[in-house]
Amino acid sequence: MGYWLLKSEPTAFSFTDLEVAPAQITPWEGVRNYQARNYLRDGVRQGEQAFFYHSGAAQPAIVGIVEVVRSGYPDETAFDATSPYYDLNSLPDQPRWYRVDVRLVRALRRPISLAELKRYAEALSDFALLRRGNRLSVLPVTEAQWTFVLGLEEKSDL
Repeated sequence: MGYWLLKSEPTAFSFTDLEVAPAQITPWEGVRNYQARNYLRDGVRQGEQAFFYHSGAAQPAIVGIVEVVRSGYPDETAFDATSPYYDLNSLPDQPRWYRVDVRLVRALRRPISLAELKRYAEALSDFALLRRGNRLSVLPVTEAQWTFVLGLEEKSDL
């Protein structure tokens, strides 16, 4: 099973928004970076889990867990001229952008902040989120990283 980290600015779409979404399922749409698109199109699969990460917040943090309920498919918002994610060059028969559908699994017992994760940089040495300059909204997570981060839930953020 694969693991992922999905970033969203809470002012655009928050974990709370997912909690109140119909059936607590939503498309993960609007990704407009080619590497992140490749992960959604070719890597993220139904049944896999992802951390829900609030980026662009006063204190960026992992706040919950989601499960992928539909693997990558064309992001229809790219074809909709009224959508903020519209892309004139993305066509239904030649889609440029992809999305997945995710379902809420649970909120973390407490947010695990980026600052806290950085304190464990040695243990999380290859964690893509901690790489300098990494701004991708979709990141792979290893099983060891997944387990380590979940273990932090029980610790107090000092």
